[in-house]
Amino acid sequence: MAAVPVGGDGIAPGERAVQATLVLDGDGAGIAQARHLAVDFLARVQAEYGLPVSRRAMEVTQLAVSELVTNARKYAPGPALMDLRVAGDTVEVSVWDSEPALPIARAADAGRVGQHGLEIVMAVAQSFEVRREPVGKRITARLALADDPGGGLAGRQPL
Repeated sequence: MAAVPVGGDGIAPGERAVQATLVLDGDGAGIAQARHLAVDFLARVQAEYGLPVSRRAMEVTQLAVSELVTNARKYAPGPALMDLRVAGDTVEVSVWDSEPALPIARAADAGRVGQHGLEIVMAVAQSFEVRREPVGKRITARLALADDPGGGLAGRQPL
């Protein structure tokens, strides 16, 4: 893929931003709502913009959305926001919450029950970023829209 100059917002000149935002309140229903929005968003990206979205990309995006939104609901008081945005050949899943403490991925432990969400998202994402905001923090995972043309799995390779 050729490099394209982009503006400060990550959109190439002349490109329209394809994005969706969901405001999440304190109830657990937002997690399912976020997963449904992700599927609907990717289906719209494919149907309206003609961008390839593999079945794997749909599933991995739902997984990342589920894990990131669950963590925001579990560990942060108050509202949260989820943004979905297409940037080139990736979908960015970004979740903001009001908790300023940054999450830390724990060392792999097959005996540990639960608390693997961050590790899972990091394993399937092409890139992963956590940053403090003026209020709270934002976690962004970038996921491939289509599988690698060479037949390999999209996402980062294990270390």
